[in-house]
Amino acid sequence: MHGSFPKASQVSLSANEAQITATPRQLMIAFVLVSCAVASALFWPPGGEAMLVLLQVAFLVIIAWRLLTVVVSQRPAPAPPSSPAVWPRYSVVVALYDEAAILPYLIERLSRLDYPEALLDGYLVLETHDQATIAAAQAINRPDWLQVLVAPPGVPTTKPRALNHALAVARGEFLTVYDAEDDPDPLQLKEAAARFAAEADDMVCLQAPLRIRRLHKGYEDSPFLDRHFAAEYAALFEITLPAMARLGMPFPLGGTSNHFRVSALRALGGWDAWNVTEDADLGFRIWRRGWRLGVLSRPTYETPPGRLLHWLPQRTRWLKGYMQTLLVHTRFASGMGWRGWSALFLTLGAALASAALHALSVAWVGTFFLMALLALQLPETPWMGLAILLSGSAAAVLTTAIGARRANTPFNAWDMLTAPAYWSLLSLAFAHAFIRLISEPHRWDKTAHKPDVAPQDLPPAREPDLAESGRAAA
Repeated sequence: MHGSFPKASQVSLSANEAQITATPRQLMIAFVLVSCAVASALFWPPGGEAMLVLLQVAFLVIIAWRLLTVVVSQRPAPAPPSSPAVWPRYSVVVALYDEAAILPYLIERLSRLDYPEALLDGYLVLETHDQATIAAAQAINRPDWLQVLVAPPGVPTTKPRALNHALAVARGEFLTVYDAEDDPDPLQLKEAAARFAAEADDMVCLQAPLRIRRLHKGYEDSPFLDRHFAAEYAALFEITLPAMARLGMPFPLGGTSNHFRVSALRALGGWDAWNVTEDADLGFRIWRRGWRLGVLSRPTYETPPGRLLHWLPQRTRWLKGYMQTLLVHTRFASGMGWRGWSALFLTLGAALASAALHALSVAWVGTFFLMALLALQLPETPWMGLAILLSGSAAAVLTTAIGARRANTPFNAWDMLTAPAYWSLLSLAFAHAFIRLISEPHRWDKTAHKPDVAPQDLPPAREPDLAESGRAAA
């Protein structure tokens, strides 16, 4: 298996490639492709038909891929490795901004990590202008191994820049990243340390599954978005990523609960501070160096973003970052191999294409059936295209349902029927992401985090600023 991995000497991308959104060459190629596509569709019918066939083939490939991931992810997981003779020092990093309210709950959860305290090396990385969170972090009772680290002023003001500051001073042999709202399994660090000890040195990153749950209802929640968001995560972390790991393919990391060999992470230059999905980018930079990624079994629980005012900016940032990552990694041909290119386009490429086409596809299918209902007969029907769209939807729903069952996440028949409405919202986020990629490529849209506790236990909270939230996503 190792012989099929790219050699470390092939290419090493710098950790600030996303500072340039698109090169002149990429812009020229995009212009030529779009011009040819539009001209063919309008003035050369055979060309338009050929593009339609290619689009249908791409959809069939994605359908086959989804079904393959379901089958491969069902393979029995490897037996848990035995504990190492000596536990290594482990660094735990949490980048925080405007998180004073949730800080006590974060400290409580980090304190539950079951790992020798003398070997823990933790950092709460804060921004110099976030005085409220700095004051709260310095005043709160923290474990002896967890210290406050204030990142120096600078640009860009992003999470990966803060993580790089912690990486420079981290003393652990291994390092993991958590987010403010995370509730990691207490044994997750021990599982990761045991896996690293049992694997060869080219296994440099292990991703824990992220599971979405909300324990208490509050004014910020949205049952529709929360359920679909949780099921979407379940499909990714219970099916897609385990399947890709077992197929020996790279994959985009989650933004939290990824565990690294510190020496490898430093050799890569850390995270790309200019990429707003630094996690997705880092998974493929690891692959280009000839290293491998794997998955863990012990999860981290997170709360969903909640209402549309919070969900939309977060999803906009993700899709904008996927665009950045695709632009970065398509500039360099070396170091990917067929597994790398396949993984890049079957994850980030498929996510972007699907988000762009979801609303149009739903509208097209809805219009077709509405016309048939009104006319009481079927209109002229492109049966192949309709069959592929419906098959793709069925495969997506099947994958989501199986992933949700594995993650013990609710996803019932009503959720299956309303999934197209959720997918259509992804098209709205895609449109925002494309505009933001042009106008503000490096702006980090902060996701608001609220403590997941009973409403009566929370201090009074003001309603979100509608104008500001809309501007952040637009």
